[in-house]
Amino acid sequence: MAIKRGQRDDPLDDFVRRDVSVDGAAKTVYVTGTGPAVILMPEMPGISPDVARLARWMREAGFSVYLPSLFGVDGAYPLAEARETVVRRACVSAEFRAFAGGGASPVVGWLRGLARLAHTERGGPGVGAVGLCFTGNFALTMALEPAVIAPVVNHPSLPLDDPGGLEIGDEDAAAVAGRVTRDGLTVLAYRFEGDTWCTGQRFAAYRALLGDAFDGRVLPAGAANPDPPPFFRDVVGSAHSVVTAHLVDEEGHPTVRARDEILAFLAERLGTRQPE
Repeated sequence: MAIKRGQRDDPLDDFVRRDVSVDGAAKTVYVTGTGPAVILMPEMPGISPDVARLARWMREAGFSVYLPSLFGVDGAYPLAEARETVVRRACVSAEFRAFAGGGASPVVGWLRGLARLAHTERGGPGVGAVGLCFTGNFALTMALEPAVIAPVVNHPSLPLDDPGGLEIGDEDAAAVAGRVTRDGLTVLAYRFEGDTWCTGQRFAAYRALLGDAFDGRVLPAGAANPDPPPFFRDVVGSAHSVVTAHLVDEEGHPTVRARDEILAFLAERLGTRQPE
Protein backbone atom coordinates (compact mmCIF):
# COMPACT_ATOMS: atom_id res chain seq x y z
CA MET A 1 0.00 0.00 0.00
CA ALA A 2 1.32 3.46 -0.88
CA ILE A 3 2.26 5.68 2.05
CA LYS A 4 0.48 9.02 1.99
CA ARG A 5 2.51 12.19 2.36
CA GLY A 6 3.35 12.76 6.01
CA GLN A 7 2.72 9.17 7.14
CA ARG A 8 6.24 8.50 8.31
CA ASP A 9 8.33 9.16 11.40
CA ASP A 10 10.34 12.37 11.78
CA PRO A 11 14.07 11.85 12.54
CA LEU A 12 14.26 15.25 14.31
CA ASP A 13 17.81 15.51 12.96
CA ASP A 14 17.66 19.29 12.61
CA PHE A 15 17.23 19.63 16.40
CA VAL A 16 19.96 19.46 19.03
CA ARG A 17 19.13 16.65 21.44
CA ARG A 18 19.99 17.60 25.03
CA ASP A 19 19.62 15.94 28.41
CA VAL A 20 18.36 18.64 30.76
CA SER A 21 18.29 18.23 34.54
CA VAL A 22 15.99 20.25 36.78
CA ASP A 23 16.09 19.58 40.52
CA GLY A 24 17.83 16.27 39.88
CA ALA A 25 15.34 15.01 37.28
CA ALA A 26 16.63 14.63 33.70
CA LYS A 27 14.58 14.70 30.51
CA THR A 28 15.39 14.84 26.82
CA VAL A 29 14.81 18.24 25.22
CA TYR A 30 15.08 18.99 21.49
CA VAL A 31 16.37 22.51 20.86
CA THR A 32 16.47 24.54 17.68
CA GLY A 33 16.64 28.15 16.53
CA THR A 34 17.88 31.48 17.81
CA GLY A 35 16.16 34.34 19.58
CA PRO A 36 13.86 34.42 22.61
CA ALA A 37 12.85 31.02 23.94
CA VAL A 38 9.53 29.23 23.56
CA ILE A 39 8.79 26.02 25.45
CA LEU A 40 6.64 23.92 23.11
CA MET A 41 5.06 20.97 24.89
CA PRO A 42 3.93 17.95 22.86
CA GLU A 43 0.40 16.68 22.58
CA MET A 44 -0.63 13.06 22.86
CA PRO A 45 0.82 10.68 21.80
CA GLY A 46 4.18 12.52 21.78
CA ILE A 47 6.51 14.60 19.63
CA SER A 48 4.80 13.75 16.35
CA PRO A 49 5.90 15.02 12.93
CA ASP A 50 3.11 17.64 13.18
CA VAL A 51 4.41 18.89 16.54
CA ALA A 52 7.93 19.05 15.08
CA ARG A 53 6.55 20.99 12.10
CA LEU A 54 5.07 23.55 14.50
CA ALA A 55 8.46 23.84 16.22
CA ARG A 56 10.10 24.52 12.86
CA TRP A 57 7.56 27.23 12.07
CA MET A 58 8.44 28.83 15.40
CA ARG A 59 12.13 28.59 14.56
CA GLU A 60 11.53 30.27 11.21
CA ALA A 61 9.65 33.05 13.00
CA GLY A 62 12.74 33.92 15.06
CA PHE A 63 12.40 31.87 18.23
CA SER A 64 14.57 29.36 20.03
CA VAL A 65 12.34 26.35 20.57
CA TYR A 66 12.74 23.96 23.50
CA LEU A 67 10.71 20.81 22.84
CA PRO A 68 10.73 18.46 25.85
CA SER A 69 10.05 14.74 25.52
CA LEU A 70 7.30 14.01 28.05
CA PHE A 71 5.71 10.80 26.72
CA GLY A 72 5.63 8.54 23.69
CA VAL A 73 8.28 7.82 21.06
CA ASP A 74 10.04 10.94 19.84
CA GLY A 75 9.30 11.66 16.19
CA ALA A 76 6.80 8.80 15.79
CA TYR A 77 3.85 9.08 13.42
CA PRO A 78 0.69 8.90 15.59
CA LEU A 79 -0.94 5.49 15.24
CA ALA A 80 -4.14 4.40 16.98
CA GLU A 81 -2.20 1.81 18.99
CA ALA A 82 -0.70 4.65 21.03
CA ARG A 83 -3.90 4.72 23.08
CA GLU A 84 -2.74 1.57 24.84
CA THR A 85 1.02 2.10 24.76
CA VAL A 86 1.22 5.82 25.59
CA VAL A 87 -2.04 7.38 26.77
CA ARG A 88 -2.95 4.81 29.42
CA ARG A 89 0.59 4.87 30.77
CA ALA A 90 0.59 8.68 31.06
CA CYS A 91 -2.80 8.70 32.77
CA VAL A 92 -1.44 6.62 35.67
CA SER A 93 2.00 8.25 35.77
CA ALA A 94 2.93 10.15 38.93
CA GLU A 95 4.05 13.05 36.71
CA PHE A 96 0.57 13.74 35.34
CA ARG A 97 -2.82 14.33 36.92
CA ALA A 98 -5.25 13.43 34.20
CA PHE A 99 -8.38 13.50 36.35
CA ALA A 100 -10.20 16.13 38.38
CA GLY A 101 -9.31 16.96 41.95
CA GLY A 102 -5.54 16.59 41.82
CA GLY A 103 -4.52 20.12 40.86
CA ALA A 104 -1.67 20.79 38.46
CA SER A 105 0.47 17.93 37.16
CA PRO A 106 3.80 17.60 39.05
CA VAL A 107 5.74 17.69 35.76
CA VAL A 108 4.85 21.38 35.47
CA GLY A 109 7.41 22.13 38.19
CA TRP A 110 10.09 20.62 35.96
CA LEU A 111 8.81 22.63 33.00
CA ARG A 112 9.04 25.85 35.01
CA GLY A 113 12.67 25.01 35.67
CA LEU A 114 13.19 24.46 31.94
CA ALA A 115 11.68 27.90 31.32
CA ARG A 116 14.12 29.49 33.77
CA LEU A 117 17.03 27.74 32.07
CA ALA A 118 15.84 28.74 28.60
CA HIS A 119 15.46 32.37 29.67
CA THR A 120 18.98 32.37 31.08
CA GLU A 121 20.36 30.86 27.87
CA ARG A 122 18.42 32.95 25.36
CA GLY A 123 17.71 36.22 27.17
CA GLY A 124 15.01 38.63 26.09
CA PRO A 125 12.09 39.88 28.17
CA GLY A 126 10.85 36.38 28.95
CA VAL A 127 9.78 33.00 27.64
CA GLY A 128 6.76 31.72 25.75
CA ALA A 129 4.95 28.51 26.78
CA VAL A 130 2.78 26.67 24.27
CA GLY A 131 0.73 23.69 25.44
CA LEU A 132 -1.17 21.22 23.25
CA CYS A 133 -4.00 18.87 24.25
CA PHE A 134 -2.77 16.83 27.26
CA THR A 135 -0.23 19.59 28.00
CA GLY A 136 -2.55 22.45 27.01
CA ASN A 137 -3.19 23.76 30.50
CA PHE A 138 0.48 23.36 31.43
CA ALA A 139 1.09 26.67 29.63
CA LEU A 140 -1.16 28.38 32.16
CA THR A 141 0.34 26.82 35.29
CA MET A 142 3.84 27.43 33.91
CA ALA A 143 2.97 31.13 34.21
CA LEU A 144 3.62 30.80 37.95
CA GLU A 145 7.26 31.09 36.81
CA PRO A 146 7.90 34.85 36.33
CA ALA A 147 10.02 34.21 33.22
CA VAL A 148 6.94 32.90 31.40
CA ILE A 149 5.22 35.92 29.88
CA ALA A 150 3.47 34.48 26.80
CA PRO A 151 1.27 31.44 27.57
CA VAL A 152 -0.69 29.80 24.74
CA VAL A 153 -3.25 27.17 25.75
CA ASN A 154 -4.25 24.98 22.79
CA HIS A 155 -7.29 22.66 23.10
CA PRO A 156 -6.53 21.66 26.74
CA SER A 157 -7.96 18.20 27.46
CA LEU A 158 -7.32 17.83 31.21
CA PRO A 159 -8.99 16.90 33.46
CA LEU A 160 -10.35 14.08 31.30
CA ASP A 161 -13.32 13.41 33.57
CA ASP A 162 -14.56 17.00 33.97
CA PRO A 163 -15.38 18.89 30.76
CA GLY A 164 -15.78 22.15 32.65
CA GLY A 165 -12.73 21.73 34.87
CA LEU A 166 -9.27 23.24 34.87
CA GLU A 167 -6.17 21.26 35.79
CA ILE A 168 -5.15 23.68 38.54
CA GLY A 169 -5.50 23.90 42.32
CA ASP A 170 -7.13 26.82 44.11
CA GLU A 171 -3.85 28.29 45.35
CA ASP A 172 -2.23 28.16 41.92
CA ALA A 173 -5.37 29.60 40.31
CA ALA A 174 -5.26 32.57 42.67
CA ALA A 175 -1.55 33.07 41.93
CA VAL A 176 -2.13 33.06 38.17
CA ALA A 177 -5.01 35.51 38.55
CA GLY A 178 -2.63 37.67 40.58
CA ARG A 179 -0.20 37.77 37.67
CA VAL A 180 -3.02 38.98 35.45
CA THR A 181 -3.67 41.88 37.80
CA ARG A 182 -0.05 42.61 38.69
CA ASP A 183 1.80 41.95 35.43
CA GLY A 184 -0.87 42.32 32.77
CA LEU A 185 -0.51 38.66 31.80
CA THR A 186 -2.76 37.55 28.95
CA VAL A 187 -3.51 34.03 27.77
CA LEU A 188 -4.22 33.06 24.16
CA ALA A 189 -6.24 29.87 23.62
CA TYR A 190 -7.72 27.85 20.76
CA ARG A 191 -10.23 25.05 20.30
CA PHE A 192 -12.53 23.70 17.62
CA GLU A 193 -16.30 24.02 17.99
CA GLY A 194 -17.71 20.67 19.00
CA ASP A 195 -14.43 19.34 20.40
CA THR A 196 -15.41 16.68 22.93
CA TRP A 197 -12.02 16.82 24.67
CA CYS A 198 -11.87 20.60 25.07
CA THR A 199 -15.40 21.89 25.48
CA GLY A 200 -17.01 25.30 25.60
CA GLN A 201 -17.50 24.67 29.34
CA ARG A 202 -13.75 24.52 29.78
CA PHE A 203 -13.22 27.81 27.96
CA ALA A 204 -15.95 29.34 30.14
CA ALA A 205 -14.02 28.22 33.22
CA TYR A 206 -10.88 29.92 31.91
CA ARG A 207 -12.89 33.08 31.30
CA ALA A 208 -14.29 32.94 34.84
CA LEU A 209 -10.75 32.70 36.26
CA LEU A 210 -8.96 35.19 34.01
CA GLY A 211 -11.66 37.56 32.78
CA ASP A 212 -10.72 39.64 29.76
CA ALA A 213 -7.12 38.39 30.05
CA PHE A 214 -8.35 35.13 28.50
CA ASP A 215 -8.50 35.36 24.71
CA GLY A 216 -10.26 32.13 23.77
CA ARG A 217 -10.76 31.63 20.04
CA VAL A 218 -13.02 28.96 18.54
CA LEU A 219 -12.68 27.61 15.00
CA PRO A 220 -15.53 25.85 13.17
CA ALA A 221 -15.25 22.07 13.26
CA GLY A 222 -15.50 21.98 9.48
CA ALA A 223 -12.14 23.77 9.23
CA ALA A 224 -10.29 20.73 10.63
CA ASN A 225 -8.14 18.52 8.42
CA PRO A 226 -10.52 15.69 7.43
CA ASP A 227 -7.69 13.16 7.10
CA PRO A 228 -5.53 13.39 10.24
CA PRO A 229 -3.16 10.62 11.42
CA PRO A 230 -4.87 7.43 12.72
CA PHE A 231 -4.54 8.35 16.42
CA PHE A 232 -6.56 11.52 15.86
CA ARG A 233 -9.03 9.90 13.48
CA ASP A 234 -9.70 6.73 15.51
CA VAL A 235 -8.94 7.69 19.13
CA VAL A 236 -9.55 11.44 19.42
CA GLY A 237 -12.48 11.23 17.01
CA SER A 238 -13.37 14.94 16.79
CA ALA A 239 -11.82 18.12 15.41
CA HIS A 240 -9.22 18.87 18.09
CA SER A 241 -5.61 19.77 17.25
CA VAL A 242 -5.86 23.25 15.74
CA VAL A 243 -2.22 23.86 14.79
CA THR A 244 -0.91 20.30 14.48
CA ALA A 245 -2.78 17.19 13.37
CA HIS A 246 -5.93 19.02 12.23
CA LEU A 247 -4.15 21.96 10.57
CA VAL A 248 -4.67 22.38 6.82
CA ASP A 249 -1.47 23.84 5.40
CA GLU A 250 -3.01 26.16 2.84
CA GLU A 251 -2.58 29.92 2.69
CA GLY A 252 -5.52 31.75 4.25
CA HIS A 253 -6.97 28.62 5.86
CA PRO A 254 -8.47 29.23 9.36
CA THR A 255 -6.00 26.84 11.00
CA VAL A 256 -3.04 28.55 9.31
CA ARG A 257 -4.39 31.91 10.45
CA ALA A 258 -4.52 30.50 13.99
CA ARG A 259 -0.87 29.43 13.69
CA ASP A 260 0.08 32.90 12.47
CA GLU A 261 -1.86 34.54 15.31
CA ILE A 262 0.08 32.44 17.82
CA LEU A 263 3.39 33.43 16.23
CA ALA A 264 2.34 37.09 16.31
CA PHE A 265 1.29 36.81 19.97
CA LEU A 266 4.68 35.35 20.88
CA ALA A 267 6.52 37.96 18.79
CA GLU A 268 4.68 40.84 20.42
CA ARG A 269 5.43 39.68 23.95
CA LEU A 270 8.94 38.31 23.40
CA GLY A 271 10.15 41.14 21.22
CA THR A 272 10.90 39.53 17.85
CA ARG A 273 10.03 40.77 14.40
CA GLN A 274 7.82 38.61 12.23
CA PRO A 275 9.29 37.62 8.84
CA GLU A 276 7.95 39.52 5.83
